[in-house]
Amino acid sequence: MWDSIWPYLAAILPTIIVALLFYFLMKRILEGDRRERLAQSQWESEQSKKPKDNS
Repeated sequence: MWDSIWPYLAAILPTIIVALLFYFLMKRILEGDRRERLAQSQWESEQSKKPKDNS
């Protein structure tokens, strides 16, 4: 049985692995971007609340 299935698995397995790596990599990139945008907006709101120094 494995003799007939193995060629198909050997052909599709690398594609599946690369697709999973791509998925997790893109997920991490998008999560990092979301956190960076949140931190940037928080910093900007803190900066806008500070009084301006006119000296």
